[in-house]
Amino acid sequence: MAGWTLEDIPWSEFDAGRVDPDLLCLAKTASLVEYNSADYAAYLSNVFHDDPRFRKAVANWEVEERRHGEALARWAAMADPSFDFEASFAAFVAAFRLPLEARQSVRGSRTGELIARCMVETGTHCYYTALADRADEPVLKAICRRIAEDEAAHYALFHRAMRRYQAKERLGLAQRIAVALARMTEIEDDELAQAFHAANELGRPYDRRTSSRAFSRLAVGCYRARHVSRMAEMMCMAVGFDPAGATGKVVTGIARRTIEFYFMRRSGGHAANLRARCGEGPAGTPPPPSDKRAA
Repeated sequence: MAGWTLEDIPWSEFDAGRVDPDLLCLAKTASLVEYNSADYAAYLSNVFHDDPRFRKAVANWEVEERRHGEALARWAAMADPSFDFEASFAAFVAAFRLPLEARQSVRGSRTGELIARCMVETGTHCYYTALADRADEPVLKAICRRIAEDEAAHYALFHRAMRRYQAKERLGLAQRIAVALARMTEIEDDELAQAFHAANELGRPYDRRTSSRAFSRLAVGCYRARHVSRMAEMMCMAVGFDPAGATGKVVTGIARRTIEFYFMRRSGGHAANLRARCGEGPAGTPPPPSDKRAA
């Protein structure tokens, strides 16, 4: 996997005049979620307690995710010196906790757990790619590009492990699709809403619907057609389709339309003109990450 450090970020190039307030809100939110990777690592280590090879990979993944949070938090503090990352993070983890006591996957199988992880990494890879493309401030652009590359490698890590466990557990296609769809809709759970609230609305009363909708409106505004197409391809790969195959192309098209509809619903209609304002289609979409891209 990738091996950059905070010292590799061109901090001296920071330009306060090019900070986008919407991206600042999103970066603050993401810093909390990324920095909370220790909880996810603990959960995965419990679920895969008898797989030392995978647990070692998870430990490395946790370090990289935490670094993402550190980089985003440092940038956010430069853009907004009033941002109190420690206070926001404390409020976030006090309000949102994972089932750390679990010894079995909440997805019902290890293959299902890894499909869910692929879905998460799909979302984060495309999300940070979209932020990097949107950002005009050079330091944030550099950070998001590095994070997007990491998330592609993380996708490949979990995809390799998923294929290994699928060979043993042999989940049916319907089960795999059900896990993927369930994880996709969990953006509506408390995690992102709580993170947005703790990062941007600390001290105000928390309302999940309000915070979730506010986050979604800002996030959806960053996506273009190429990001949605890449997301659809990676999702299809996660459940076992080849996006380049005849069936895979059909499924990818369905997934792309589903994502567009979901974005419109989540943003309260603010993405209604997603296709019209994008301008790009699948032809300009870079290929999804393969297992060879991860170390």
